Amino acid sequence: MNSRREFIKTTATGALILGSQTSLGLAAILDQKAQHAEAAKSKVVVARDPALHGPAGQLDDKRVIDLLDRAIAAYTGRDHPVEAWKRIVPIGKVIGLKTNGLGGKGISTHLALVLAIAERLQQAGVKPGEILVWDRNARDLEACGLTINTDPSRIRCFGSDVSGFEDQPISWGSASVKFSKILTRECDMVIGLPILKDHNLSGVTFSMKNMYGVVQRPFELHAGGCNPGVADLNRIPVVRDKVRFTIGDAMSSVYEGGPGFHPEHLWQPNALIVGEDRVAVDHTAWQIIERKRAEVGVPTLEAAGRSPLYIATAADAEHNLGFNDPKRINLMEV
Repeated sequence: MNSRREFIKTTATGALILGSQTSLGLAAILDQKAQHAEAAKSKVVVARDPALHGPAGQLDDKRVIDLLDRAIAAYTGRDHPVEAWKRIVPIGKVIGLKTNGLGGKGISTHLALVLAIAERLQQAGVKPGEILVWDRNARDLEACGLTINTDPSRIRCFGSDVSGFEDQPISWGSASVKFSKILTRECDMVIGLPILKDHNLSGVTFSMKNMYGVVQRPFELHAGGCNPGVADLNRIPVVRDKVRFTIGDAMSSVYEGGPGFHPEHLWQPNALIVGEDRVAVDHTAWQIIERKRAEVGVPTLEAAGRSPLYIATAADAEHNLGFNDPKRINLMEV
């Protein structure tokens, strides 16, 4: 899995190659330049399936795994699911799947998505005991339809209420937090599985805001509409370096009244939002919510006084967590 620094390195190497291969035709040179320009962008994939939900509103599990395969294939450029996953996760390491069940059963990470990811990880060579599904506590995990399990020979599932938190806080900017030992001691890599929601303070809660579920006292980071709290938390090295991929659950969402469940504001985008760049992922999620709000005649988040300013903060030179400029985002809709 390439980091953004590796992308930049690839671009620089490509420039040297272009300089030396003067015999290339102009069309070939221009094509290579275009490819390198795309490589310097952050890729975000939005995969959709309008038929994802059945007539009664239930998810079709087979369509969920097919949608996941399509999203991962588009992101990695590998059609075979097993080969695609091998490009994302290290084998022989503990992979954490950080869900979000704060909103309750009506608006939490869907069980079908968690099971689909766990199945593909095992097919790619990750052992069951190396998969750890986790969240703040048992209540949040149960809201996702999950069952607590600490057996190391099976897929584990438990919260920070079981593992506990580190004794000493770690600080960066406005954030001084005690992290869950699941993040600091158990997981080698974390894949974020947030659920797309409106938020009454931060405007949008998705990839970066999902990290509030890995600290002991997240309410201390909510000042200023969670800005710069979200950006500062994600800038702390243990979060920045371990949480390396997002498979965002936008199969159901609330466009108003979040982060809790408000059925009158529920809608079904029937999508997954996938990427490594947490800022680009959140910017993409924000635009999806804004389009829905415009469609139903709800004011923009800026007009409502809760624009997700933390996204731009996370992209600034001080935080350098990713891109929020659409010109720097390679958005693929499949």
